[in-house]
Amino acid sequence: MILDRIVARKAEEVAALTAPRKSLFEALTVSGMSVIGEIKRGSPSKGAFAPDADLPAKVEAYERGGVAALSILTDRDFFLGGEDVLCSLRSGTELPILRKDFLIHPVQLEQSRLIGADAVLLIAAILPGDGLKNMISHTAKLGMEPLVEVHDEKELHRALEADAKIVGINNRDLRDFSVDLSVSERLIGEMTRLGARDGRVVVAESGIGSGEDTKRLKAAGVDAVLVGEALMRSDDPASIVAELRGAP
Repeated sequence: MILDRIVARKAEEVAALTAPRKSLFEALTVSGMSVIGEIKRGSPSKGAFAPDADLPAKVEAYERGGVAALSILTDRDFFLGGEDVLCSLRSGTELPILRKDFLIHPVQLEQSRLIGADAVLLIAAILPGDGLKNMISHTAKLGMEPLVEVHDEKELHRALEADAKIVGINNRDLRDFSVDLSVSERLIGEMTRLGARDGRVVVAESGIGSGEDTKRLKAAGVDAVLVGEALMRSDDPASIVAELRGAP
C-alpha cells in the first residue's frame, strides 16, 4: 500500500535526523597534523574564487588526501554557500561536518542539527556577554560540538571560561582581513601559561597553504588546521592535503 511505503520512508528520514553525530573532537585527536578541508566558493575579501566548483568531486579529493573532517560554509550572501550545500554533501561522506556560518541565535543551532551538521562554528567576537556560554550549552544539548573561534586574548579567556573543548584560533583579523600566523603561536602560549592546554584541541584557521605553514604551527602546539581557499583553488587538492598533513 502506498501509504505504508510513504510512512516507511518517513521513518527512515526521521532516523537520519536523529542519528548520533560524528565527533569532531575525536577526529582531530590523532597523531600528526589533522586537516579540516573547507568547502567555500568565495569570501568578502577574495570575491568568488570557485563559483563553479564541482563540490562532490572536491570532497572526494579531500578524502583521498586524508582530511579528518569537512567545514562547509552555509552563508549565502557573503560566502556563496547555503544550507542546501551542506545537505547535499552530507549524504556523500562519513566524515564529521562543521557548519561554518555566523551563528547568533539558538534557532540556527537547531537548523544546523536538522541539515546534518556534526559541529558548529561559534565566533566569540559576535556572541557578547553570556551569549557564547549559552550557545555552547545549547549546542551540546542538541548533540553537536562547538568549535569556538577566537582571535585575541580577551576572546580566548571567554572561550576557556565557557569550557570550550575545541578552540579555533583565527589568524585573520575580521576587522581588516589581515592575516598573521603568529596569532596562533601567541594564543597557544597564553593557553599554556594558564594551564588550559590539556584536554583541548586547538585548530589554526586562515592563512595556511603549505607544509611549511603546518610545520611551524605544529611546532607551536597546534593540533589541526582548517584550510579552504588553497584547496578550492587547486586542481589537485588531495596532494595539498597530504602536504599539509606531512604525509610522505
